[in-house]
Parts: sequence; C-alpha cells; structure tokens
Amino acid sequence: MASAAALRKGVGVPATGEFGHVPVLLERCLALLSPALTRHHRDGSGSVLVDATIGAGGHAERFLTELPGLRLIGIDRDPTALDIARTRLTGFADRLTLIHTRYDGIADALPQSGYAATESVDGMLFDLGVSSMQLDRSERGFSYAHDAPLDMRMDPTAALTAAEIVNTYDEAALTDILRRYGEERFARRVAAYITRRRVRTPFTSTGELVEVVYQAVPAPARRTGGHPAKRTFQALRIAVNAELDALRQAMPAALDALATDGRIVVMAYQSLEDRIVKRVFAEATTSSTPPDLPVELPGHGPRFTSLTRGAERAGDVEIRRNPRSAGVRLRALQRVQSGHEAARRGT
Repeated sequence: MASAAALRKGVGVPATGEFGHVPVLLERCLALLSPALTRHHRDGSGSVLVDATIGAGGHAERFLTELPGLRLIGIDRDPTALDIARTRLTGFADRLTLIHTRYDGIADALPQSGYAATESVDGMLFDLGVSSMQLDRSERGFSYAHDAPLDMRMDPTAALTAAEIVNTYDEAALTDILRRYGEERFARRVAAYITRRRVRTPFTSTGELVEVVYQAVPAPARRTGGHPAKRTFQALRIAVNAELDALRQAMPAALDALATDGRIVVMAYQSLEDRIVKRVFAEATTSSTPPDLPVELPGHGPRFTSLTRGAERAGDVEIRRNPRSAGVRLRALQRVQSGHEAARRGT
C-alpha cells in the first residue's frame, strides 16, 4: 500500500490529457437517440437534443457532426465547461444554444431557447456525476489524488464549499453525509477524526483531508476497495452540489419535456444516482390501472417504454480505452404517449 503522502501526491495515478475528456458510451448514445432525432428528417432537421450535462462537449460534437440539421441545447452548471464547449463547438454555433444552469432547471431553460417546457424535445442526454475535466483540473478540489484547495463546487459561483462542510458541520451531520452520500461504513470514525483535527487548525486543502481519512480508516480496510478517501470525497461532492436533490427534480422535468416518440438516455456512475433514475423510469413505464382490473383503463397506460433491459454497462474494450467508463450504468426510455393524450383519454 502506498503511503498517505504518496496517495496525496497522486503517485501511481495515470495521467490524462489536458481535460481528460473521453465521451463514455458515445456510439451507444448515438444509436439510442438517433431514431428520435431523425424521425422528422434523416439529417436531424426539425429536431432538438438537450445535452443536460454538456461538459467539454464530446457527446454534443458527435451528434452535431453526425446530424447536420440538428439543433442542440447544452446545459451545464460549470461556466468553465460552457466556455470549453463553446470553443470546441464554435463551428456549430448556428445550431447550438448554451445555458448556464443546473439540469434541474430544464423547465426554465427550454423557454429561453424558444421551446415549450413540455413535449417539445426529441432527445435528452444526461451524463451524470463529476466530469473528467473537473477531476483533471486539480485546482477544483474534486480529486483525492492531488493536493488542492478544498472546494468541490461544480459551479464556482455557488456559496457552499467542501471546506465549509468539513470545518463547520458537527460530527453527527458529517457522519450522516458520509454514510448517506458516500456509503462509508466508517462514517462515524472518519467524522470523529475530522472534528478532532479541525480543532487545532481548519482544513484548507484536499491533501490535509486525505491524510486524516487515511488515518481514520482501519489498515485492513485500506487494502481493499480502492482509495480510502474515495467515499468521503464522493459524499462531500454530492453534498456541496446537492446532486441527488437536483437529479430527483430533473428526471420528471426531462420526461415531461419529451415529445411523443422522443427518447432519453441517462448515464449514472454510482449506485445512489442510478437508484433515483431506476425508480423514476420504473414509474414512467408502469400502468396506473389498478392491478385487479382485467383491462387497461383509458389514459392509464404507461407513458414510456424502456429501450434497455435494466442498466447497460461498458464493455471490456471501452473500459480499456477509457477506464472511467467502468462504473457507468446506462438506462434509456422512449415516450409512447403524450401527457395531452393521457389527459384526453382520461376524461
């Protein structure tokens, strides 16, 4: 096992490119969404795709290149990501709209782009979690592999930072965050070590936090399950950015925005995200007719049908090419009934 100092400095961690951005399951996303985006015209004319987590623009670039008539709305809470996407996609500026907001702001973002908030979108893409670009920019404080300011904000204009949580939340609140968002089995122990350490001096860097977590996690547990600070960093990042709350609000709004025959693809990278997506998708694909009735009630059929059998995973070839795809869980739906149709049939 490497020492805490080595882990803090990132020894043994493979280097990536400037932004480390390799789009995950790109071909599969294209295959799943293209039928909805080409239903008006084979070049995508008349269709709109919302990339709700545009990041560095890798997925968006492929869709705009493949479908020269497609319009794309790119959303991201990170202004740096939007600047990078804007530069990368400058050749598509006449078909591209970029909006600075969290993805739970879709219902407001669509009218800004000239579309209705409901039943006006042909495709929707979510690539959840922290992006490779954010991880690889050490100054953002997302990575436990580099010493950096203890920040973790996806939107640098937001108020709450990881340093504030670590230095001001009481031990019970820290334990709850680590247990709920990091599924850290040593949550109470890690929280206790953090609160004892901050009495002497407040935490200011990721390296200081890694050192304390390394000490808190028992030695046998440090030898398995990856980096000992992984779960703590995940928990703090989720708490700082209210990621799960945003996802719970974003999923219903995204489904409502899809037109009949429109499609949505969501890629999650950890179980907490995937559980939310799975639950919302299950409800959307389930009839609301009481189970004891022998026939489907008008207007009570499912609004969506699943395009995947459970969650799809990246294959060995993709994982070798892009190790960060190893944890992905992809789910996709197609809308088969509009809200207006359901309302009319239910009357």
